Amino acid sequence: MSKPDPQKRAAELREEIRRHDYAYYVLAEPVISDREYDRLFAELKQLEAEHPELVTPDSPTQRVGGQPLSGFRQVRHAVPMLSIDNTYNESELRAFDERVRKGLGGDDYHYVMDPKIDGVAISLRYEQGKLVLAATRGDGTTGDDITQNARTIRAIPLTLRQSDQIPPVPDVLEVRGEVYWPVSEFQQFNAARAAAGEPVFANPRNATAGTLKQLDPRIVAGRKLSFTAHGFGEVRPLSVDTQWELFQRFKAWGIPVNPYLRRVASIDEVIAQVHYWDKKRTELDYATDGLVIKVDRLDQRGILGMTTRSPRWCIAFKFAAERARTRLHSVRFQVGKLGTITPVANLDPVLLAGTTVKSASLHNFDQIERLGVRVGDMVYVEKAGEIIPQVVEVDIAARPADAEPIVPPAQCPECSQPTVRDEGGVFLRCVNPACPAQIKERLRYFCGRDQMDIEGMGPALAEQLVDGGLVREFADLYRLKDRWMALMSLERMGAKSAENLTNAIEKSKDRPLSRLLAGLNIPHVGVSTAALLARHFGSMDQLVAADVDQLQQIEGIGPELARSIYTFLHSESGKHTIESLREVGVNMIEPSREPAGPQPLAGKTIVVTGTLQRFGRKEVQDLITALGGKPAGSVSKKTDFVVAGADPGSKLDKARSLGVEVIDEAEFCRRAGLE
Repeated sequence: MSKPDPQKRAAELREEIRRHDYAYYVLAEPVISDREYDRLFAELKQLEAEHPELVTPDSPTQRVGGQPLSGFRQVRHAVPMLSIDNTYNESELRAFDERVRKGLGGDDYHYVMDPKIDGVAISLRYEQGKLVLAATRGDGTTGDDITQNARTIRAIPLTLRQSDQIPPVPDVLEVRGEVYWPVSEFQQFNAARAAAGEPVFANPRNATAGTLKQLDPRIVAGRKLSFTAHGFGEVRPLSVDTQWELFQRFKAWGIPVNPYLRRVASIDEVIAQVHYWDKKRTELDYATDGLVIKVDRLDQRGILGMTTRSPRWCIAFKFAAERARTRLHSVRFQVGKLGTITPVANLDPVLLAGTTVKSASLHNFDQIERLGVRVGDMVYVEKAGEIIPQVVEVDIAARPADAEPIVPPAQCPECSQPTVRDEGGVFLRCVNPACPAQIKERLRYFCGRDQMDIEGMGPALAEQLVDGGLVREFADLYRLKDRWMALMSLERMGAKSAENLTNAIEKSKDRPLSRLLAGLNIPHVGVSTAALLARHFGSMDQLVAADVDQLQQIEGIGPELARSIYTFLHSESGKHTIESLREVGVNMIEPSREPAGPQPLAGKTIVVTGTLQRFGRKEVQDLITALGGKPAGSVSKKTDFVVAGADPGSKLDKARSLGVEVIDEAEFCRRAGLE
């Protein structure tokens, strides 16, 4: 029998694989097993390896690039990716509907609605049916180019389906949607990491965000992320009148659309769907905290328009935090990097928001007193932000006769040294700097992504290094390459793992001063303050030479923070830490940076307080810095203006008392040149 023509067979395999991707991700009706799919993929890969001339850019085998990226370039969205206003009760939903009714002058209208996936928003741009750009939301106007990473996600088509039986694909099509890590895949991945002694990820959403920021697309490919469309940007030509019709075309073109997308004719139907999904959401294979409701007709969206931060034609209904009732059977005490002792409730296992919860935070001993909680109590647990379980209430009526008070420990549970309560504060601390628990936590923090960013240094490895006596201070990390045999003796540490770890540690020597300062665990100094110090002084030597008064001259650094910085830098342990890191070759200089682009906030000292709609806290601080401003953590007479979001807190009161200008997020965006 003659051997099949390689070119013809490769084309057949590519088409068959795309057909199965469409059946799996768009129709949710797979027709072959994963094993059979893998067999087809392997055959195509082998065929293209034997005949490189047959490889096409949109071949399924080309989803994973061969070389890591050097960084992400910034790209501007053709149509801004605005945020959506939230609501939390039925009356606010009805008020939204009334605004829509008045805005449309009594015209008939429909809504489209679907569950809000808790993932990472991205935009996919197709030109002539080919994927040419994938970008994160960023600040809504500009995002990171993650095209190479997006290409590795099988749910994202590289080429859109076209045939005589379906409407033609527009010349330009921007698809907005959510990249997420299906819960089932996330749990399998975490289980494999745990079995290998590697640190597990905290939750699918944060893990997805971190994955999309990987510079090596091969890492992204191995994590089985998925994608679902929920909106659109630029479309040319746009030949439909409603989102419903456009999304039917999305499906025909091979773009995954939420199978639970519904078109409803009234606010009563919207509310009925809210009640339905409030009970059913835990059955989904992704985290969701609400539903998104949009006016369906596109011309009516134009009539309703938008505010500076969000459209008037859509709203997100947020579910109340799910709570569960269970018994608190014991309390353990965790020791943090600064010696803070945190009480953690050990619970009878209970299902909460789709996961089994066995422990929950009690925060501090003042909170225990406020709740009146005891060991043996039946308690109510919620997930803060749908992520971190915490005890929020006690069922006093169900208290057993033998319930025991929770007594703050007089000695550190790790090193048995006496504990001390903060003067005028709520925290209990171990003040022994040699406490092994503190060393482990400080080490983990030092190696974190926003500090020295040492890949592979997770909790399990940090514990082994400290318990094995290999690391007693930060500088010991950089001496591990000279203790190869001892490193190799650690559990699950083979030659390749040891080589990767020491290479990652060596690479971290070149991090800028701001990263080093952020990782030193100076009390009250976080990422933004570290960056402020590094930019102002430029070198560790200049910083150490500054006295308290000079530190206070920096906008955003008050008396308490200045004393904390000075005390650390001039303490015996602080001086030893810095000098030992210098001896092993860690960089102590902040590189000077030339401004990239316009600087509309140049010379302005800006404080952000409360929750913003378009930006996370670090995101807005980075934006202020990039535009020439100085983000500050506290309000003073030197503050140029305060940006106040939702729930602004005491900083707003301080600004008003000092006569400092206060602006909202919309005005900030205008001054930043984003509107």
